[in-house]
Amino acid sequence: MNKEEQASQILNLLEELYPDAGTMLKFGSKFELLIAIVLSAQTTDEQVNKVTRELFKNYKQPTDFASMEQTHLEELIRGVGLYRNKARNIIQLSRVLCEKYACGIPDDFNELLQLPGVGRKTANVMLAVGFGKPGLGVDTHVHRVANRIGLVETNHPEKTEKALKQIIPEARWNKAHHLFIFHGRQVCKARKPNCDNCKLAKLCAQNIN
Repeated sequence: MNKEEQASQILNLLEELYPDAGTMLKFGSKFELLIAIVLSAQTTDEQVNKVTRELFKNYKQPTDFASMEQTHLEELIRGVGLYRNKARNIIQLSRVLCEKYACGIPDDFNELLQLPGVGRKTANVMLAVGFGKPGLGVDTHVHRVANRIGLVETNHPEKTEKALKQIIPEARWNKAHHLFIFHGRQVCKARKPNCDNCKLAKLCAQNIN
């Protein structure tokens, strides 16, 4: 079995296990989604939703953030990790959106990468969830699961992303991102993976090798 066939079988099984797999972030617009994704780095989606539930009551548009004092935004998002850096990036990216994109959001991967605080994972997720375009974001769950089961052998999320995109059809990128995350959260956990009850056991490198 080659990697493409292994990936296809794994995704088929994961789709059966998690038919409702999708983003857990709460948002009401593309801009709110972008802010939520930026806030989600090294923070659970649940915690992000707690913060944005209050944040988005009063601040919804790039113009709301572009003129905001960083210390004020820091207080509003203190519940997430790295909140000082994220506050600075959110204000800066809001200014760029207003100055360069008439307060809209570009739907191009490379243009998204030019925004402050937006890395490859954020850009991929924004394209996939926000615009319905092909994107395969690699966070800690996707990186861990893909390597552990043997789909890829990489030591960095960017390498994992590029390797997965080589063996997974573009049409399945968006869903694959969420499927790997769901499996990583529920079964293939970082410290204590539940291998005995894993439906992927027969396809996993932990058992094949």
